Amino acid sequence: MIDEEVRREVREWLAANWSPGIDRAEWAHTVVDAGWAVPSWEPEWYGRGLTDTGSRIVAEEFAAVGAPGAGHDRANLFACTLHDCGTDEQKRRLIPPSIRGETKWCLLYSEPGAGSDLAGLRTRADRDGDDWVINGQKVWTSFATTADYGMLVARTDWDVPKHKGISFFMFPMRQPGVEIRPIHQITGESEFNEVFIENARVPADNMVGEPGAGWSVLQVALGYERRFMGDLARTSKNAKRPKPEKGGGLVQLARDFGRLGDAHVRQQIARVDALVAVNRWNRERSKTAVDRDESATLAALGKIAMSRILHETARVETEIIGAEAMLAGPDNPVGDAVTFRTLNAYFTSIGGGTDQIQRNIIGERILGLPKEPEPYRNTPFRDLPH
Repeated sequence: MIDEEVRREVREWLAANWSPGIDRAEWAHTVVDAGWAVPSWEPEWYGRGLTDTGSRIVAEEFAAVGAPGAGHDRANLFACTLHDCGTDEQKRRLIPPSIRGETKWCLLYSEPGAGSDLAGLRTRADRDGDDWVINGQKVWTSFATTADYGMLVARTDWDVPKHKGISFFMFPMRQPGVEIRPIHQITGESEFNEVFIENARVPADNMVGEPGAGWSVLQVALGYERRFMGDLARTSKNAKRPKPEKGGGLVQLARDFGRLGDAHVRQQIARVDALVAVNRWNRERSKTAVDRDESATLAALGKIAMSRILHETARVETEIIGAEAMLAGPDNPVGDAVTFRTLNAYFTSIGGGTDQIQRNIIGERILGLPKEPEPYRNTPFRDLPH
């Protein structure tokens, strides 16, 4: 199906089915049943078999009329990871409630002692009948307070090298033994949390992949996260405001502050625009990559590019508005917004894998540079120094 046919079909379907006053739960079922929630997936798994471009067209048309429910094949890490790595039973049981918006999820990856070296995690999972018992601590967890499930990585085997003893679970969050503590951020928000887990349980049926093979599942999930971060990069406290790639942006700001005629400012704006254009081309290349490893590597390149774009945009905005960037609060909306973007840009440098880790991936997998030394590569995890 060519792009214009997709656009025409989804427009006609929305015109026949969508109205702003419709019951949202009923609407969610209708969207999923019609295949529009995950249109790039196979029809047997709730999709329509469209291309990635077709999926974006569907999301655009839904957004144009204010209809929710599309885009889960691009923005729902929980569902996408299950789609690629889960069993048929897990897909049937866990994906539909997620893409209907009935269940929410969070990421339980990083730990206080295992951030950039995520394979060094020490949260443990011990088998007990039909369950695994979880003990440990996670940190930097967004949406933990509202999540029904956590995408959890935990160590199930301490007698093999660190990358081989990890398993991946869809962990029920709403149970005794799960304590969530908000973290106060530099932006004044508390979107991230610490999560303490003590003798909490996850059904064995919620393990994704084989025991000890969770590292490969995690790479799939991280690949989706890095790809999505470029699409979903947050640049203001109001998520509805445009991202740097869209709208007047820096040009309009420079015009408003009488700086558009400044040759230096114009050069800085052009530099950001060039970065945005190159990143857009890279995303298009990533979408057409057939090999999963190549696509994941290109996603790392796109993720670090978006991080740089956000930092550069905030820097140029600060230069344009000058001393007003020191002002904050509702009485100073421009300065407040620029300050928020400057501080929040650091989230993109850390979330989804730090800029430094992305540079390692790019250096090793794209540029062919030697890998970092791994003296403990074959050492059982329990024997590692820590």
